[in-house]
Amino acid sequence: MGSGKTISLAGPSIIIVYMIIGFMLFFVMRAMGELLLSNLEYKSFSDFAADLIGPWAGFFTGWTYWFCWVVTGIADVVAITAYAQFWFPELSQWIAPLLCVLLLVLNLVTVKVFGETEFWFAMIKIVAIISLIVIGLVMIVMQFQSPSGTVASLSHLWNNGGLFPKGISGFFAGFQIAVFTFVGIELVGTTAAETKDPEKVLPRAINAIPLRIIMFYVFALMVIMSVTPWNSVVADKSPFVELFVLIGLPAAASIINFVVLTSAASSANSGVFSTSRILFGLAQEGDAPKSFANLSKRAVPANGLIFSCLCLLCGSVLIFLIPNVMMVFTLVTTVSAILFMFVWSIILCSYLVYRKQHPALHQKSIYKMPAGRLMCWICMAFFAFVLVLLALREDTRQALIATPLWFMVLGLSYK
Repeated sequence: MGSGKTISLAGPSIIIVYMIIGFMLFFVMRAMGELLLSNLEYKSFSDFAADLIGPWAGFFTGWTYWFCWVVTGIADVVAITAYAQFWFPELSQWIAPLLCVLLLVLNLVTVKVFGETEFWFAMIKIVAIISLIVIGLVMIVMQFQSPSGTVASLSHLWNNGGLFPKGISGFFAGFQIAVFTFVGIELVGTTAAETKDPEKVLPRAINAIPLRIIMFYVFALMVIMSVTPWNSVVADKSPFVELFVLIGLPAAASIINFVVLTSAASSANSGVFSTSRILFGLAQEGDAPKSFANLSKRAVPANGLIFSCLCLLCGSVLIFLIPNVMMVFTLVTTVSAILFMFVWSIILCSYLVYRKQHPALHQKSIYKMPAGRLMCWICMAFFAFVLVLLALREDTRQALIATPLWFMVLGLSYK
């Protein structure tokens, strides 16, 4: 959803934006990897934040991470609504609340149903992106000509105004939604930490991140902008779908629209799953109402699920208040990106405390973070830089101003 807007804002330089963010977040994941392996009792970042920084850090991180996924879920519901309108332009906005109810039902059944659903959602997404890259490369090699007369060529990456057609301001504007597209990257670490052999699985999972970023972000965007010049990409539509529309293959466009719709549904589904488990963990630590620690007959934290879906339902009202889908999407994704940067910063701060308090553990570590302390400060400086960029644009500034309210609510709740 966001890639259309980022391409229209930054042009081909958006590829560099994704590589920079990916580079920074790889080091955040390396810091998290070393921390999780330093004590196998840690199952998530709120665990080591509470242990190394203090109980307040565990409380703030846990609840903020819960809110991150609720906000991300709202963004996904907005995206699904927009994708459904590709087939049914007159479709009412009531689809959003209906989706929230559907997500609740899916997650209330059993964990197995969630796992099976996610497996197929992920499979559809991965096969589609690889297929898009392969088809795009074939079109570039064959110099495919679209009905509008555009010939597919890698030269589109530098011929239409160069690599930075919108200047440095356009390049900086691409960071907002690009940061949002990386949310959830930390799940790689936390899920791998719960496997049978985390010492092997965790490093392997984190070390594969750069390859995945190049494959699924860089290659996909390069292919899209080689087949469809960046200045032909529509900001409020998925360029994955529009690529097939422009080359005159409406049936393929419908298939890809189905793919991106299932992708957004996958994200919303896993978000709802995550929020219920986060509330369950917080309740066990005494940081949330005890009722959230209760399990249903199917071993599902039903109370947490219902609460999260109610919050999602309230958030989806934004689509009715602000009829412009892209405006809602930008607002919601900005809030999500800011909150996730807070969580990533807590991981880095925990690492700095760990290095100071446990030098012996660091020396024994089998998976040391490269340039540990230095990269922590560089990454946090980068997140501060992104916050400054968000303050410069009107559509992201509103979300930046509103976000501190969440931390004020948390502060009062903690007291």
